[in-house]
Amino acid sequence: MPTKTVQIPTADGRADAFAAFPDGGGQHPGVLLYADAFGIRPVLRELARELAGHGYYVLVPNFFYRHGPTPVIELPEHIGEEARSALIGRLMPLIKEHTAERVLSDADAYLKFLTAQPEVSAGPVAVTGYCIGGLLAMRTAAAHPGQVAAVAAFHGPVGADGPGLFSGLTAKVHLGHAESDLTPEALDELNQALDAAGVDHTSEIYPGTVHGFTMSDTDAFSPSGMQRHWDRLLPLLDRTLSSN
Repeated sequence: MPTKTVQIPTADGRADAFAAFPDGGGQHPGVLLYADAFGIRPVLRELARELAGHGYYVLVPNFFYRHGPTPVIELPEHIGEEARSALIGRLMPLIKEHTAERVLSDADAYLKFLTAQPEVSAGPVAVTGYCIGGLLAMRTAAAHPGQVAAVAAFHGPVGADGPGLFSGLTAKVHLGHAESDLTPEALDELNQALDAAGVDHTSEIYPGTVHGFTMSDTDAFSPSGMQRHWDRLLPLLDRTLSSN
């Protein structure tokens, strides 16, 4: 599985990123993958490689690049609950500085870079994201109607911008929520807002999961939740992106 570290030119400098794509040459549909707040690390590289193995060019940007290259902060091999609280405390100022304006400026640069790669086929792309990356994925898809054909967000605060975000979406959407993040009542409210905006979507709570369930280097990891994530994500990409 070919992989490489790349540098993406942006309005504010250069963002380092991890790219993975299928072996054997040829061109493949592009997928922009936003990490969680802990950023690019072995578990994210493995996730990107696995997705690339299904026929996609996967680009994972370090969206905190303004604060330095990956790793922006040092991480333990396993992020337990105690470590998680301390790390989030260090990351919160960076998250607050990553304004909506910066998100959209960076998204323009990431998509321009992704679609210019010789291994990426012409046509629409998909965006997926985890935790805070889920919100970044939704913002990116809403800002690029017609170019982004599919967006998926897992245990992300996708309702943080309110229903106004949904009005710009033309992509097909899947939202996989942690049981600890959303009540059934809140899910109904979110789905009603998506329906009202005319968004083609599936949105569900993954049973028995807590926030961060896709990340195998954390205490939150759920093997069944991760499998459900693949069972939802891969068919979505298959339906919306034409693979060579």
